[in-house]
Amino acid sequence: MERRNSIPIIYARGNHYEVGYDVGRTFASLIQKFLEICSTLNEEFIPAYNTPAGKKAYEDTLRSVKDNFPQYVRELEGTADGAQVPFYKLFLLHLDRITTVAAEIENKILPVGCSTICLNQDEQEILGHTEDAISENLNLYYFVSAHIIADKPQGKWGITEEKFTSLCYPGHLPGYTMSYNHHGLIVSINTLSATFVRAGKTPRHFLTRALLSAENFSQAVQILKDPGCGAGDGCSVNLKFVKENDRLFYNIEIGPVVGDDMSQLNMALASPGENLIHCNRYLRLSIPEESGPMRDSSDARLKVLKKYTKPLKKSDVIEMLSDQTDSKYTVFQDTNIKTIAVGIFDCREKTWSIYSDKAKENEPLIVLPLVFKE
Repeated sequence: MERRNSIPIIYARGNHYEVGYDVGRTFASLIQKFLEICSTLNEEFIPAYNTPAGKKAYEDTLRSVKDNFPQYVRELEGTADGAQVPFYKLFLLHLDRITTVAAEIENKILPVGCSTICLNQDEQEILGHTEDAISENLNLYYFVSAHIIADKPQGKWGITEEKFTSLCYPGHLPGYTMSYNHHGLIVSINTLSATFVRAGKTPRHFLTRALLSAENFSQAVQILKDPGCGAGDGCSVNLKFVKENDRLFYNIEIGPVVGDDMSQLNMALASPGENLIHCNRYLRLSIPEESGPMRDSSDARLKVLKKYTKPLKKSDVIEMLSDQTDSKYTVFQDTNIKTIAVGIFDCREKTWSIYSDKAKENEPLIVLPLVFKE
């Protein structure tokens, strides 16, 4: 498909169900279209769900999430109702490989993106990110800018208010791509594919959704640790609290829980004068990973990015995230896997620039101000 220079946005306020419903109602055509054409859903997740083992993994995980994060289940139910689509299909998207592994169905289609650079230099503090997805996602994404107000504390962390803006895939909860919240959090996510995943634990999509409520770094870490349950699968979280004065960027690798009802975490940080680069491999946690294009692509992209002279400014990050020099696995991807958007958070200017095409050759489609709580 031809790339469109268009990203729709919804501004919504209400409780979790109401915001989810308005997202679903507003983007019903995009959500319905995506469910129709999504190969992983229709060729892998639904067949897995229709097996006894896959259905049990689904039910065990849904029960766990309802216990710990009922407000986000209601939010997703609202999206399903608003879009007039079955809830189970949306929840399967959030389980990813959890049902297919349980059903022993081979995942032929694995994610192979994204790439993130955190630059922490004297005059520049930048988080740059390529949002990579299967080609079916091209032109099928939108912004959700939400102010959620609950009448009583919600879920295991007692949340009463959330205010954030997030780039979203159709029918997905906010939080799993690029986002910021009114407490000063900026964040991007890299998918990681551990060989083992856990049913009955918290899917990564729900952990990153919960992350949008974090008021400070210690809260963010506690949310990702998820004590008492732990992650069912893995990802890498790149974050910074812009309002804090420590000037630190963090990369947090998250692994599925092993034995102690808490996510495996490993943190790296970039102090002033340092940078961080992360793709889609575990660089520090010793966790077995799925082989194939995802590992190969991540290794190739990381190798290319590390060949560059140390980036010192925003234009260096844009150059690196536009790289297509590798013969097979490029940083800016445009084959069956596509970079559907590029985001540049500028912590000094307090802006978030979004590009729908290669950043070094195009102007940003939109530059959003980062609006924080006083």
